[in-house]
Amino acid sequence: MSMNLHLTLTSADWLALFVHFMSLSLLAIGGAITTAPDMHRYLVGEQHWLSDAQFTSSVALAQASPGPNVLFVALLGWNVGINAAGGPGAATAWAYGGLGVLVTMVGIMLPSTTLTFAAARWGHQNRELRAVRAFKQGMAPIVIALLIATGWILAAGNAGETGQWPLWLLTAVNALLVWRTRVHLLCLLGAGGLVGWLGWV
Repeated sequence: MSMNLHLTLTSADWLALFVHFMSLSLLAIGGAITTAPDMHRYLVGEQHWLSDAQFTSSVALAQASPGPNVLFVALLGWNVGINAAGGPGAATAWAYGGLGVLVTMVGIMLPSTTLTFAAARWGHQNRELRAVRAFKQGMAPIVIALLIATGWILAAGNAGETGQWPLWLLTAVNALLVWRTRVHLLCLLGAGGLVGWLGWV
């Protein structure tokens, strides 16, 4: 993840980052990845704490790694901290990177975990209520729309302003394969990595 930015974050900035991720936590319907478009808007577009390349690389690396998909939030926080320290070679880089991970992960996990625990208990006790069933059915299209928005942000960020038709073609082919076949996602991920390694996209 190259192109480190050199910036100074005050205590108020760290607090704003924490509060922003806390608010996103309550909007993370379908997982933290669904809030990636707003994370991109805030971290890259509004605050300029991350470069576009750092953002997309963080998401791609975390999604390719085993474990929960919320790991991309830790990488975003790590990169914000590294940028605040002045780059990976700075003496305080590890400390600031760790602070970034702590701020973003606690922010994204604490509200949603607390709310999920309370709501799951209540929903289980009242699972036969018509309102509970309607709520569950109504959330499905919202989750799908948020995932499409996340895919759009990631694809557009990699394609650049002029666009690269091979990247868009690869995206469309993969979407079609996921939708119409039972090809394992790891096979598609490996094929995408091979195509990128060969320099075709």
